[in-house]
Amino acid sequence: MNIEVANFLREHKSQLLQDWMTAMKKLGDERSLNIISNDLFENTSHEFIEAAVSNIVDSEKEYQQRVERITERAVKIGWPLNFLLTGLSELKTMILNLMRQEKNYTSEETVELITEIDKWVAPMSTQIVESYSNNWEKTVSLQKVALQELSAPLIPVFEKISVMPLVGTIDTERARLIMENLLSGVVKHRSEVVLIDITGVPVVDTMVAHHIIQAADAVRLVGSKCMLVGIRPEIAQTIVNLGIDLNQITTTSTLQKGIGEALALTNRKIVNLKEEA
Repeated sequence: MNIEVANFLREHKSQLLQDWMTAMKKLGDERSLNIISNDLFENTSHEFIEAAVSNIVDSEKEYQQRVERITERAVKIGWPLNFLLTGLSELKTMILNLMRQEKNYTSEETVELITEIDKWVAPMSTQIVESYSNNWEKTVSLQKVALQELSAPLIPVFEKISVMPLVGTIDTERARLIMENLLSGVVKHRSEVVLIDITGVPVVDTMVAHHIIQAADAVRLVGSKCMLVGIRPEIAQTIVNLGIDLNQITTTSTLQKGIGEALALTNRKIVNLKEEA
């Protein structure tokens, strides 16, 4: 890198930080800035400038680690990739303008200066895109795993009675997860009756019904009984129109009614206690 540019970056790092934060507050959209506190914005901005300057003072490994940290932070706080690339472009413009303010460059020297700054910025831009993409993929993968773990829980509500509330659409991958959680949960909680609550499932088509029937059959194979609860009128009409046979599964319109029937199957019931006089 041009020694003149390198020395300028070292000497004007603090000024560049302040100018960069001011510029990004004007250029950034409200979503990118309002989601974090002023302190976090300042700390992240400082890391960004440090990562930029480290390109001339640190080893390649240390520089890559700095860029990795700033992109990881950006993904966590919700800064889009475009915000970082815009920030890098703005930093390049600032450096050029500040250097031209301090020294009168000829046309040839200005072209050379722009070339040197571009040579410095281009590798960082590439590194930011690559690092941001990797961090984004990691975050999405972790979120997907967390969502899968929460998407089909089997909850014991009474002794021998468990409920699996389902929310959202059910595809083949999720149906597999439902089956696994259902069977392992039945054995773990020693459930004699399992209620699958589809109140939160927006659409029950042939495929969804097929998966539910498979789950009920699997539950019976491990010695338990499966009930389907939360069947809304529109869902009941769809099931009838599609000709889906649910005769082997006990169904109720609400979870409350299902709990009552489940208690009856286990020789129990809910009674009201009269207040003592």
